[in-house]
Amino acid sequence: MCAIVFVVFSFCWLYFFQADVLMMSQHVLSKGVTHYNPLVGAVLITLLLGVIQYVVYGVIHLTKRFHALTYLPSMLILGMLSSVNPIGADGIEVGFSWYTPILVIVCWWMLTRMGRLAQEVEYDKAFELFSQPMWINMLIMAFLMICVAWIGNSNAVLHYRMKVERCLLEGNIDGALKVGKKSLESDANLTMLRMYALARKGTMGESLFEYPVEANSSQMLPTDSLSTLMMYPVDSLYRFLGARPASRMTPMRYLQLLERRDSVPNPAVADYQLCGYLIDRQLDKFASEIERYYTINDSLPRHYREALTLYTHLRAHPVVVYHQTVMDVDYNNLRELEKKYPQLSERKGKVEEQYRNTYWYYYEYRK
Repeated sequence: MCAIVFVVFSFCWLYFFQADVLMMSQHVLSKGVTHYNPLVGAVLITLLLGVIQYVVYGVIHLTKRFHALTYLPSMLILGMLSSVNPIGADGIEVGFSWYTPILVIVCWWMLTRMGRLAQEVEYDKAFELFSQPMWINMLIMAFLMICVAWIGNSNAVLHYRMKVERCLLEGNIDGALKVGKKSLESDANLTMLRMYALARKGTMGESLFEYPVEANSSQMLPTDSLSTLMMYPVDSLYRFLGARPASRMTPMRYLQLLERRDSVPNPAVADYQLCGYLIDRQLDKFASEIERYYTINDSLPRHYREALTLYTHLRAHPVVVYHQTVMDVDYNNLRELEKKYPQLSERKGKVEEQYRNTYWYYYEYRK
Protein backbone atom coordinates (compact mmCIF):
# COMPACT_ATOMS: atom_id res chain seq x y z
CA MET A 1 0.00 0.00 0.00
CA CYS A 2 2.86 2.44 0.80
CA ALA A 3 4.45 1.63 -2.55
CA ILE A 4 1.19 2.34 -4.41
CA VAL A 5 0.70 5.64 -2.60
CA PHE A 6 4.31 6.67 -3.26
CA VAL A 7 4.27 5.81 -6.97
CA VAL A 8 0.95 7.58 -7.60
CA PHE A 9 1.96 10.67 -5.64
CA SER A 10 5.44 10.92 -7.15
CA PHE A 11 4.20 10.57 -10.72
CA CYS A 12 1.37 13.06 -10.27
CA TRP A 13 3.62 15.55 -8.49
CA LEU A 14 6.23 15.41 -11.25
CA TYR A 15 3.97 15.14 -14.28
CA PHE A 16 1.01 17.36 -13.43
CA PHE A 17 2.44 19.97 -11.06
CA GLN A 18 6.22 20.33 -11.40
CA ALA A 19 6.82 19.47 -15.06
CA ASP A 20 7.31 23.07 -16.21
CA VAL A 21 9.64 23.95 -13.32
CA LEU A 22 11.74 20.84 -13.97
CA MET A 23 11.83 21.70 -17.67
CA MET A 24 13.14 25.15 -16.79
CA SER A 25 15.75 23.67 -14.43
CA GLN A 26 17.08 21.27 -17.04
CA HIS A 27 17.10 24.01 -19.69
CA VAL A 28 19.17 26.29 -17.46
CA LEU A 29 21.56 23.60 -16.20
CA SER A 30 22.20 22.23 -19.68
CA LYS A 31 22.43 25.70 -21.27
CA GLY A 32 19.57 24.74 -23.55
CA VAL A 33 21.36 21.68 -24.94
CA THR A 34 18.92 19.07 -23.59
CA HIS A 35 15.14 19.08 -23.32
CA TYR A 36 13.06 17.69 -20.45
CA ASN A 37 10.20 15.39 -21.43
CA PRO A 38 7.50 15.54 -18.70
CA LEU A 39 6.23 11.97 -19.16
CA VAL A 40 9.64 10.32 -19.49
CA GLY A 41 11.03 12.43 -16.67
CA ALA A 42 8.16 11.60 -14.30
CA VAL A 43 8.48 7.86 -15.00
CA LEU A 44 12.28 7.72 -14.71
CA ILE A 45 12.48 9.84 -11.56
CA THR A 46 9.73 7.81 -9.90
CA LEU A 47 11.50 4.55 -10.76
CA LEU A 48 14.83 5.90 -9.47
CA LEU A 49 13.26 7.05 -6.21
CA GLY A 50 11.59 3.65 -5.89
CA VAL A 51 14.98 1.97 -6.23
CA ILE A 52 16.38 4.27 -3.53
CA GLN A 53 13.55 3.28 -1.20
CA TYR A 54 14.20 -0.40 -1.90
CA VAL A 55 17.88 0.03 -1.05
CA VAL A 56 17.01 1.92 2.15
CA TYR A 57 14.57 -0.82 3.14
CA GLY A 58 17.24 -3.44 2.46
CA VAL A 59 19.66 -1.64 4.78
CA ILE A 60 17.43 -0.84 7.75
CA HIS A 61 14.69 -3.47 7.15
CA LEU A 62 12.00 -1.43 8.86
CA THR A 63 8.60 -3.14 8.69
CA LYS A 64 5.24 -3.19 10.41
CA ARG A 65 3.97 0.07 11.95
CA PHE A 66 6.79 2.32 10.75
CA HIS A 67 7.59 0.88 7.34
CA ALA A 68 6.57 4.18 5.68
CA LEU A 69 9.67 5.83 7.17
CA THR A 70 11.75 3.99 4.54
CA TYR A 71 10.24 6.37 1.97
CA LEU A 72 11.54 9.52 3.65
CA PRO A 73 14.86 9.75 1.72
CA SER A 74 13.02 9.33 -1.58
CA MET A 75 10.40 11.91 -0.57
CA LEU A 76 13.14 14.31 0.52
CA ILE A 77 14.87 14.03 -2.86
CA LEU A 78 11.52 14.48 -4.61
CA GLY A 79 10.92 17.72 -2.75
CA MET A 80 14.46 18.98 -3.33
CA LEU A 81 14.26 18.34 -7.09
CA SER A 82 11.29 20.69 -7.36
CA SER A 83 12.54 23.32 -4.91
CA VAL A 84 14.17 25.69 -7.41
CA ASN A 85 13.71 29.37 -8.19
CA PRO A 86 14.95 31.28 -11.24
CA ILE A 87 17.69 33.90 -10.92
CA GLY A 88 17.75 36.40 -13.74
CA ALA A 89 17.54 34.89 -17.21
CA ASP A 90 20.07 32.08 -16.91
CA GLY A 91 20.34 30.91 -13.33
CA ILE A 92 18.49 28.96 -10.65
CA GLU A 93 18.80 28.57 -6.91
CA VAL A 94 17.45 26.02 -4.45
CA GLY A 95 14.76 27.11 -2.06
CA PHE A 96 16.18 25.55 1.11
CA SER A 97 19.29 25.90 3.28
CA TRP A 98 22.14 23.42 2.80
CA TYR A 99 21.84 22.13 6.36
CA THR A 100 18.11 21.30 6.09
CA PRO A 101 18.57 17.87 4.41
CA ILE A 102 21.28 16.98 6.94
CA LEU A 103 19.02 17.76 9.90
CA VAL A 104 16.16 15.82 8.32
CA ILE A 105 18.34 12.74 7.73
CA VAL A 106 19.71 12.85 11.30
CA CYS A 107 16.18 13.04 12.75
CA TRP A 108 15.02 10.31 10.37
CA TRP A 109 17.85 8.02 11.42
CA MET A 110 16.88 8.43 15.08
CA LEU A 111 13.25 7.64 14.27
CA THR A 112 14.19 4.54 12.31
CA ARG A 113 16.25 3.29 15.24
CA MET A 114 13.22 3.73 17.50
CA GLY A 115 11.06 1.97 14.93
CA ARG A 116 13.43 -1.00 14.81
CA LEU A 117 13.23 -1.35 18.59
CA ALA A 118 9.44 -1.15 18.50
CA GLN A 119 9.04 -3.80 15.81
CA GLU A 120 11.13 -6.27 17.84
CA VAL A 121 8.46 -6.40 20.54
CA GLU A 122 5.48 -6.15 18.18
CA TYR A 123 3.41 -9.23 17.46
CA ASP A 124 3.78 -10.78 14.01
CA LYS A 125 0.39 -10.84 12.38
CA ALA A 126 -1.16 -10.11 9.02
CA PHE A 127 -2.15 -6.49 8.55
CA GLU A 128 -5.60 -5.84 7.11
CA LEU A 129 -6.68 -2.74 5.21
CA PHE A 130 -8.37 -1.14 8.21
CA SER A 131 -5.88 -2.27 10.82
CA GLN A 132 -4.09 0.18 13.09
CA PRO A 133 -0.59 -0.46 11.64
CA MET A 134 -1.91 0.15 8.13
CA TRP A 135 -3.33 3.55 8.98
CA ILE A 136 -0.25 4.55 10.99
CA ASN A 137 1.74 3.98 7.81
CA MET A 138 -0.78 5.92 5.76
CA LEU A 139 -0.59 8.85 8.19
CA ILE A 140 3.21 8.82 7.89
CA MET A 141 2.92 8.81 4.08
CA ALA A 142 0.45 11.71 4.23
CA PHE A 143 2.87 13.67 6.42
CA LEU A 144 5.71 12.98 3.98
CA MET A 145 3.58 14.19 1.06
CA ILE A 146 2.81 17.41 2.94
CA CYS A 147 6.53 17.89 3.52
CA VAL A 148 7.24 17.43 -0.21
CA ALA A 149 4.67 20.12 -1.00
CA TRP A 150 6.24 22.37 1.63
CA ILE A 151 9.79 21.89 0.31
CA GLY A 152 8.88 22.02 -3.38
CA ASN A 153 8.16 25.19 -5.30
CA SER A 154 4.44 25.96 -5.03
CA ASN A 155 4.61 29.54 -6.30
CA ALA A 156 1.55 29.77 -8.56
CA VAL A 157 2.88 32.70 -10.60
CA LEU A 158 6.14 30.89 -11.38
CA HIS A 159 4.20 27.82 -12.48
CA TYR A 160 1.98 29.96 -14.71
CA ARG A 161 5.03 31.65 -16.16
CA MET A 162 6.86 28.42 -16.97
CA LYS A 163 3.74 26.86 -18.45
CA VAL A 164 3.20 29.90 -20.68
CA GLU A 165 6.80 29.64 -21.89
CA ARG A 166 6.33 25.93 -22.61
CA CYS A 167 3.18 26.65 -24.60
CA LEU A 168 5.02 29.33 -26.57
CA LEU A 169 7.84 26.88 -27.31
CA GLU A 170 5.25 24.44 -28.64
CA GLY A 171 3.59 27.16 -30.73
CA ASN A 172 0.40 26.87 -28.68
CA ILE A 173 -0.55 30.56 -28.40
CA ASP A 174 -4.14 29.85 -27.35
CA GLY A 175 -2.92 27.51 -24.61
CA ALA A 176 -0.50 30.16 -23.36
CA LEU A 177 -3.32 32.69 -23.06
CA LYS A 178 -5.49 30.29 -21.06
CA VAL A 179 -2.86 29.70 -18.36
CA GLY A 180 -3.90 31.32 -15.08
CA LYS A 181 -6.48 33.53 -16.80
CA LYS A 182 -8.91 33.32 -13.88
CA SER A 183 -6.23 33.95 -11.27
CA LEU A 184 -5.63 37.37 -9.72
CA GLU A 185 -1.91 36.61 -9.23
CA SER A 186 0.68 37.85 -11.68
CA ASP A 187 4.06 39.58 -11.95
CA ALA A 188 6.05 41.58 -14.50
CA ASN A 189 7.49 38.51 -16.25
CA LEU A 190 4.10 36.87 -16.64
CA THR A 191 2.59 40.12 -17.91
CA MET A 192 5.40 40.39 -20.49
CA LEU A 193 4.73 36.85 -21.72
CA ARG A 194 1.00 37.47 -21.99
CA MET A 195 1.56 40.68 -23.92
CA TYR A 196 3.77 38.81 -26.37
CA ALA A 197 1.19 36.03 -26.81
CA LEU A 198 -1.55 38.62 -27.35
CA ALA A 199 0.65 40.43 -29.87
CA ARG A 200 1.13 37.17 -31.75
CA LYS A 201 -2.66 36.83 -31.87
CA GLY A 202 -3.16 40.49 -32.76
CA THR A 203 -5.50 40.98 -29.77
CA MET A 204 -3.46 43.01 -27.30
CA GLY A 205 -5.70 46.06 -27.54
CA GLU A 206 -8.76 43.84 -27.20
CA SER A 207 -7.82 41.56 -24.29
CA LEU A 208 -4.76 42.78 -22.33
CA PHE A 209 -6.67 44.06 -19.31
CA GLU A 210 -8.65 40.86 -18.98
CA TYR A 211 -5.51 39.71 -17.14
CA PRO A 212 -4.03 41.25 -13.98
CA VAL A 213 -1.33 43.61 -15.28
CA GLU A 214 1.53 43.82 -12.80
CA ALA A 215 4.08 45.78 -14.79
CA ASN A 216 4.83 49.12 -16.40
CA SER A 217 6.09 49.97 -19.87
CA SER A 218 9.71 49.45 -18.80
CA GLN A 219 8.96 45.76 -18.10
CA MET A 220 6.84 44.78 -21.10
CA LEU A 221 9.88 43.62 -23.12
CA PRO A 222 13.24 42.16 -22.01
CA THR A 223 15.25 44.95 -23.68
CA ASP A 224 16.34 46.49 -20.36
CA SER A 225 16.65 43.22 -18.39
CA LEU A 226 13.88 44.26 -15.98
CA SER A 227 11.88 41.27 -17.18
CA THR A 228 13.32 37.98 -18.40
CA LEU A 229 12.62 34.82 -20.36
CA MET A 230 13.87 31.51 -18.97
CA MET A 231 13.17 28.97 -21.75
CA TYR A 232 11.61 30.77 -24.70
CA PRO A 233 14.33 32.17 -27.02
CA VAL A 234 14.47 35.95 -26.74
CA ASP A 235 15.60 36.07 -30.39
CA SER A 236 12.20 34.69 -31.42
CA LEU A 237 10.52 37.63 -29.71
CA TYR A 238 12.83 40.16 -31.36
CA ARG A 239 12.41 38.46 -34.73
CA PHE A 240 8.65 38.84 -34.41
CA LEU A 241 8.97 42.55 -33.67
CA GLY A 242 11.57 43.17 -36.38
CA ALA A 243 15.07 43.49 -34.91
CA ARG A 244 17.28 42.75 -31.94
CA PRO A 245 18.25 45.82 -29.86
CA ALA A 246 21.91 46.78 -30.25
CA SER A 247 22.25 47.54 -26.54
CA ARG A 248 20.20 47.81 -23.37
CA MET A 249 17.40 50.34 -23.70
CA THR A 250 13.87 50.89 -22.46
CA PRO A 251 11.13 49.02 -24.35
CA MET A 252 9.51 52.28 -25.48
CA ARG A 253 12.81 53.53 -26.92
CA TYR A 254 13.29 50.20 -28.69
CA LEU A 255 9.79 50.35 -30.18
CA GLN A 256 10.30 53.94 -31.34
CA LEU A 257 13.53 52.96 -33.11
CA LEU A 258 11.76 50.07 -34.83
CA GLU A 259 9.00 52.37 -36.01
CA ARG A 260 11.49 54.96 -37.25
CA ARG A 261 13.32 52.30 -39.26
CA ASP A 262 10.26 50.78 -40.96
CA SER A 263 8.34 52.70 -43.61
CA VAL A 264 5.21 50.61 -42.95
CA PRO A 265 4.23 50.50 -39.25
CA ASN A 266 4.29 47.03 -37.70
CA PRO A 267 0.86 46.45 -36.07
CA ALA A 268 2.48 44.63 -33.14
CA VAL A 269 4.91 47.49 -32.54
CA ALA A 270 2.02 49.96 -32.65
CA ASP A 271 -0.02 47.95 -30.13
CA TYR A 272 2.97 47.60 -27.82
CA GLN A 273 3.44 51.37 -27.77
CA LEU A 274 -0.25 52.16 -27.26
CA CYS A 275 -0.62 49.55 -24.52
CA GLY A 276 2.58 50.85 -22.92
CA TYR A 277 0.95 54.28 -22.61
CA LEU A 278 -2.17 52.68 -21.14
CA ILE A 279 -0.20 50.61 -18.63
CA ASP A 280 1.56 53.78 -17.48
CA ARG A 281 -1.79 55.62 -17.40
CA GLN A 282 -0.55 58.20 -19.91
CA LEU A 283 -3.95 58.92 -21.40
CA ASP A 284 -2.87 62.19 -23.02
CA LYS A 285 0.02 60.50 -24.83
CA PHE A 286 -2.24 57.64 -25.86
CA ALA A 287 -4.87 60.00 -27.25
CA SER A 288 -2.30 62.01 -29.20
CA GLU A 289 -0.73 58.86 -30.74
CA ILE A 290 -3.63 56.55 -31.50
CA GLU A 291 -4.69 58.29 -34.72
CA ARG A 292 -1.32 57.45 -36.22
CA TYR A 293 -2.27 53.78 -36.21
CA TYR A 294 -6.06 53.53 -36.06
CA THR A 295 -9.12 55.23 -37.47
CA ILE A 296 -11.24 56.49 -34.59
CA ASN A 297 -14.50 54.58 -34.96
CA ASP A 298 -16.47 51.78 -33.35
CA SER A 299 -14.15 49.11 -34.77
CA LEU A 300 -11.33 50.07 -32.40
CA PRO A 301 -10.11 47.32 -30.04
CA ARG A 302 -12.17 47.29 -26.85
CA HIS A 303 -9.54 48.62 -24.44
CA TYR A 304 -8.71 51.48 -26.80
CA ARG A 305 -12.39 52.43 -26.87
CA GLU A 306 -12.52 52.26 -23.09
CA ALA A 307 -9.41 54.41 -22.78
CA LEU A 308 -10.75 57.04 -25.19
CA THR A 309 -14.12 57.10 -23.40
CA LEU A 310 -12.33 57.62 -20.09
CA TYR A 311 -10.10 60.29 -21.60
CA THR A 312 -13.04 62.15 -23.11
CA HIS A 313 -14.84 62.28 -19.76
CA LEU A 314 -11.77 63.26 -17.74
CA ARG A 315 -10.40 66.06 -19.93
CA ALA A 316 -12.02 69.47 -20.33
CA HIS A 317 -10.38 69.99 -23.73
CA PRO A 318 -9.56 66.56 -25.17
CA VAL A 319 -7.50 66.35 -28.36
CA VAL A 320 -9.67 63.39 -29.38
CA VAL A 321 -13.39 63.28 -28.61
CA TYR A 322 -14.83 59.79 -28.65
CA HIS A 323 -18.44 58.86 -28.01
CA GLN A 324 -20.05 55.51 -28.55
CA THR A 325 -23.50 54.88 -27.12
CA VAL A 326 -22.94 51.52 -25.48
CA MET A 327 -19.51 52.52 -24.14
CA ASP A 328 -20.84 55.80 -22.72
CA VAL A 329 -23.72 53.99 -21.01
CA ASP A 330 -21.33 51.45 -19.45
CA TYR A 331 -19.03 54.21 -18.24
CA ASN A 332 -21.94 56.16 -16.71
CA ASN A 333 -23.16 52.99 -15.01
CA LEU A 334 -19.68 52.55 -13.54
CA ARG A 335 -19.74 56.07 -12.09
CA GLU A 336 -23.22 55.55 -10.66
CA LEU A 337 -22.07 52.31 -9.04
CA GLU A 338 -19.07 54.07 -7.47
CA LYS A 339 -21.29 56.74 -5.94
CA LYS A 340 -23.23 54.09 -4.02
CA TYR A 341 -20.18 52.96 -2.05
CA PRO A 342 -18.16 55.73 -0.37
CA GLN A 343 -15.73 53.29 1.30
CA LEU A 344 -12.82 52.51 -1.04
CA SER A 345 -12.48 48.82 -0.13
CA GLU A 346 -16.19 48.15 -0.60
CA ARG A 347 -16.33 50.25 -3.76
CA LYS A 348 -13.36 48.43 -5.26
CA GLY A 349 -14.95 45.04 -4.57
CA LYS A 350 -18.26 46.01 -6.18
CA VAL A 351 -16.58 47.54 -9.22
CA GLU A 352 -14.34 44.50 -9.61
CA GLU A 353 -17.38 42.20 -9.79
CA GLN A 354 -18.65 43.92 -12.93
CA TYR A 355 -15.68 45.74 -14.47
CA ARG A 356 -12.62 43.68 -13.59
CA ASN A 357 -11.80 43.00 -17.27
CA THR A 358 -11.89 46.64 -18.33
CA TYR A 359 -9.24 49.32 -18.63
CA TRP A 360 -11.40 51.50 -16.37
CA TYR A 361 -10.87 49.13 -13.47
CA TYR A 362 -7.13 48.97 -14.11
CA TYR A 363 -6.82 52.75 -14.34
CA GLU A 364 -8.66 53.46 -11.09
CA TYR A 365 -7.94 50.47 -8.86
CA ARG A 366 -4.89 48.46 -10.00
CA LYS A 367 -2.30 50.56 -8.16
